[in-house]
Amino acid sequence: MLRCFVAALFACCTFFSVLHAPQAQAQIQFQRNFPQEALRGELTFGQIPPEVKLNDTVTRLAPGARIRGQNNMMVMSDGLRGLSFVVLYTRDLLGQPKDVWILRPEEISRTPWPTTPAQAKTWRFNATTQTWTQP
Repeated sequence: MLRCFVAALFACCTFFSVLHAPQAQAQIQFQRNFPQEALRGELTFGQIPPEVKLNDTVTRLAPGARIRGQNNMMVMSDGLRGLSFVVLYTRDLLGQPKDVWILRPEEISRTPWPTTPAQAKTWRFNATTQTWTQP
């Protein structure tokens, strides 16, 4: 009886994993929604986390910073040592990068995107299409 249950459970798991396999690849192609206050920059992770270089300025990640990879899953800064990425980021009250999104190639090609707070104040943001318009 137990063997039949285990065999049936294995068959169900196999069926559902095959059924959802195409969906797992399709999830990579979704549009991420970024906050209006997110700025674009180049981020290089230092050899000793949480040190980073953001747009040629050495700084530290904010305590509790969240880094999302190209698949929107959280990644640890320790695994990104020495690597550089084009990112969108927000800052905390002390000016340290708080939320970081590592951009995919199609997101990088979405231009323009502000790189300074002054640009973000004067440009218009469409949250639906995730695009900016310069005046």
